[in-house]
Amino acid sequence: MGTHKIETQTVPDPELVNPHDAIIKITKTAICGSDLHLYDGFIPTMESGDIMGHEFMGIVEEVGKDVTNLKRGDRVVVPFTIACGNCLFCKKKLWAACDNTNPNAHLMEAAYGYSGSGLFGYSHMMGGYAGGQAQYARVPFANVGPLKIESDLPDEKVLFLSDIFPTGYQAAENAQILPGDTVAVWGCGPVGQFAIASAFMLGAGRVIAIDRLPERLALARSLGAVTVDYSENDTDVLTALKDLTGGIGPDSCIDAVGLEGHSTELQGVYDKIKTAVMLETDRPVVLRQAIQAIRKGGTVSVPGVYGGLLDKVPFGAAFGKGITMKMGQTNMHSYMKPLLERIEQNQIDPSYIISHRITLDQAPDMYKVWRDKKENVTKIVIDPWA
Repeated sequence: MGTHKIETQTVPDPELVNPHDAIIKITKTAICGSDLHLYDGFIPTMESGDIMGHEFMGIVEEVGKDVTNLKRGDRVVVPFTIACGNCLFCKKKLWAACDNTNPNAHLMEAAYGYSGSGLFGYSHMMGGYAGGQAQYARVPFANVGPLKIESDLPDEKVLFLSDIFPTGYQAAENAQILPGDTVAVWGCGPVGQFAIASAFMLGAGRVIAIDRLPERLALARSLGAVTVDYSENDTDVLTALKDLTGGIGPDSCIDAVGLEGHSTELQGVYDKIKTAVMLETDRPVVLRQAIQAIRKGGTVSVPGVYGGLLDKVPFGAAFGKGITMKMGQTNMHSYMKPLLERIEQNQIDPSYIISHRITLDQAPDMYKVWRDKKENVTKIVIDPWA
């Protein structure tokens, strides 16, 4: 309903619009860290009445005549990116770059040059699709997106296949980790947690996790990470990383924070002033640190969302050190099934990050808790029918 204003309302149920649609009765959904970029007004083209949310799963209620892979009663997890399966980019497995699922592609092209795929609940610039923090959702291209869950795994173990587990895994994969490598991860929120876990899955010898919140740092340590609390008075992140790597720097750096980075240094004050007067759209403190910290020839992976224009990014350092940078929305469809298999094989239980279980009526207040990192919050899951 506006910046910092979320309401729970009764609205008409979604209906089939196209023959490839499905209607999902949502059984679990969640508030994502990137929802806060909408809540805080950093992503443009939101409109009053837009339904939030892009992490959801549920039961198929109805399908269009062209949906052949799903039937009423199937239990599915829905990826946050919407892909057609037939365009050039989908055929290249670049599902998040789909050419056919953003009806407002012209808005993205004006800002970014080209449009990516449509996204659930994430602005009209990215399609204007109603999100999943609701009791029902319309899922377009249902032949391509939803993953059927045919085991009796509880919802909370598989819900995060909708976004943050694949996002963390892709971040680790993009980091080009070799066996025994040292990986630094900025941000121990949900995506950071799964990036840490995935880095170990891919053979990292050591992961250094950087955050300021005790509850998040504790979760990172539970995974085996070494932690750095950047808020401590005598802690300089770049110095700490040099000390921990013998002066060489991490082999890979993962920015799991994105455009609302925090810093206790002067650059943090600089970014807040610049964004307040609209001379900068994003606060790229973590990206700056990652570029400066990475060893020569290393890889910087960026799963954290950036929305616009950045200031004072040390690109000369990136060039001078010959680093690789990989980033972007998650190509969900490539990861959901393999990661489901890891869950089924008890290699990971993604539900460990959940701290709060709420109803839809509680969601507006919990957005504030999530933004302000109160109540030791690490992840919020919503039961729409409670």
